[in-house]
Amino acid sequence: MNNTLNHDGAKVLAAAENVVKEFKLSGNIRRGQMVVHAVTDVSLNIYEGETLAMVGESGCGKSTMGRLILRLLEPTAGTVRFEGRDLAELGEEELRHLRKKMQIIFQDPYASLNPRMTVAQIIAEPLNTHQIYGSQKETEARVKELMKKVGIRPEFTNRYPHQFSGGQRQRIGIARALALNPKLIVCDEPVSALDVSIQAQILNLLHDLQKEMGLTYLFISHDLSVVRYISDRICVMFLGKICEVGPTEEIFRAPKHPYTRFLLEAVPKPNPHLRKEQKAFLTGEMPSPVKPPAGCRFHTRCPLAVQRCSQEVPVLRNIEGRQVACHLVTA
Repeated sequence: MNNTLNHDGAKVLAAAENVVKEFKLSGNIRRGQMVVHAVTDVSLNIYEGETLAMVGESGCGKSTMGRLILRLLEPTAGTVRFEGRDLAELGEEELRHLRKKMQIIFQDPYASLNPRMTVAQIIAEPLNTHQIYGSQKETEARVKELMKKVGIRPEFTNRYPHQFSGGQRQRIGIARALALNPKLIVCDEPVSALDVSIQAQILNLLHDLQKEMGLTYLFISHDLSVVRYISDRICVMFLGKICEVGPTEEIFRAPKHPYTRFLLEAVPKPNPHLRKEQKAFLTGEMPSPVKPPAGCRFHTRCPLAVQRCSQEVPVLRNIEGRQVACHLVTA
């Protein structure tokens, strides 16, 4: 994962190197303190101008990874870099300056907006926090420009979040994320709380903004149909580890990791004649992140697992233009 350029010549904007994140939980007196292994030894590059989708079941660590990239969480071990700079080495003022380049769009547009603030105040908050403009008039002009860019009528500046629909609220959240002209936006399940028709509108908006502003997205989702539409590459995670990383269409056409194949099998088919096709479903319970299995973390649910899978952790290897962590996958 040390390449600074991808095959199209794009530079690495953000990178994780052997990142680990553990959360300590207080248990009972007999068990003592428990540790949740949320992310384990993850290395990943995000290239300028791309949309990298991170997918997996709930609890796989994808949202935690997004927050680690933004340094909203501190890694237990490993390094996170942005534009080549180690975020852990930055002082408070340096990090504050760098934060203008990294923003987030939250999953729930109902909870992510302050109900006591008007739209104008919500969008202006990052501008005021970083003292971008010297006058209120300039700030107001920028707020109206951002509202127009995301499809909210500028005359609605004095309305409150409860006066908008879910899709409109998410547009307001997007405007807030764009206020400081960021380079990287982490989109944490940005359409999962919306109706399907509204999802399409928001995805098209994100796509248009990316082309217009040269944005880079880390798009976190569990909806593979959404991911296929918006992403350039996909990173598949299971229980805090990366299973497979590769170009979106290649992964959909020929997934290599067994877990990736199961995820794609579970996607509903729009053609009613194909819905009765025999599907392979995962069996067994999801392993606990408090006590993850030895070796490959997927081996307890994998029908192809051999003895080696329970003993040896698979290394993420380059195989036919992608990275795959599976002992059984060969070129």
